[in-house]
Amino acid sequence: MSRSKISFFSEDTDFTLKQKTNIRTWINTVITTEGKNSGYLNLIFCSDNYLLNINQQYLNHDTYTDIITFDSSEEEDRIEGDVFISIDRVRENASNFGILEKDEIHRVIVHGILHLLGYKDKSKNDKDLMTSKEDYYLSHRQF
Repeated sequence: MSRSKISFFSEDTDFTLKQKTNIRTWINTVITTEGKNSGYLNLIFCSDNYLLNINQQYLNHDTYTDIITFDSSEEEDRIEGDVFISIDRVRENASNFGILEKDEIHRVIVHGILHLLGYKDKSKNDKDLMTSKEDYYLSHRQF
């Protein structure tokens, strides 16, 4: 029985994700390509201040960030969790990098999914692998 459910929410922002069906399909493709199954995933788009509060409260970090991922997986082959994404950071990063906002949103989404799949980004080697995985999956979007 399938227990996959990918939900999108907005907190403290008026942002609404476009192409939700395509993004759900894409996320599921990333997960199955990595040899796992999708469980319950929540992507929460929020403001800088909302995410800063989460960063302070749960991680004891007093910094702004574009994404925080909480893994709630209970089975080794099924990923589940909450991915909080700051729309303010995404917009600023897109502007700084000279790319479309939707492309940066997609990059941050896949970044969060890759974290749930077990990829890290603290060391240079881990960051390089994470970036190459992001680039690969972004280049294989069908939308």
